[in-house]
Amino acid sequence: MQKIIVATKNEGKVKEIKALLYGCGFDIKSLKDEGIDLEIEETGSTFEENSLIKARAIHNLTGDIVIADDSGLEIDFLNGDPGIHSARFMADLPYTERNKRIIELLKDVPEERRTARFRCVASLVSKSIEKTYTGTIEGRIAYEAKGDYGFGYDPIFFVPEYNLTLAQIDPEIKNQISHRSRAFRLLAQDIKKMEIL
Repeated sequence: MQKIIVATKNEGKVKEIKALLYGCGFDIKSLKDEGIDLEIEETGSTFEENSLIKARAIHNLTGDIVIADDSGLEIDFLNGDPGIHSARFMADLPYTERNKRIIELLKDVPEERRTARFRCVASLVSKSIEKTYTGTIEGRIAYEAKGDYGFGYDPIFFVPEYNLTLAQIDPEIKNQISHRSRAFRLLAQDIKKMEIL
């Protein structure tokens, strides 16, 4: 079975991606599975650039097919921040504290101005292709963190259609509606064609 490496150290993300690509006919491996401990500097100014930087770095190292993603939370009231800096935003703090700080920043902001979205750009790099795929989910910043599923900013991202935060939504449903699932579903459609690789 041909191997695909997922270029991330985030085990929560690897688990999500494996579930999304289940049945694609490839052996999905994490960096940890492959014994790769490489610090990749994300020097891009967009999600697309950073996603490709990560995928190219691991592909150049291994020669294998690599998928990577870059994703983040864009809060309209904060002019799109933390955006591409989501992982490094207040990086000295655990996400529970970061989430509290964001809620504090939006303390007196009315509901209609709390709009936000999660954006994910997935990339696929092999010997013969470089391609990116984008997925988004629209929502609002909640007034308090809720839920035990998911990770990162999920507990403060309120999804109006479900009247729940992403961290309260069952993982099976989240894997159908999330920004990451939307990007990786597009990627999976191409992977399943196989001839593109």
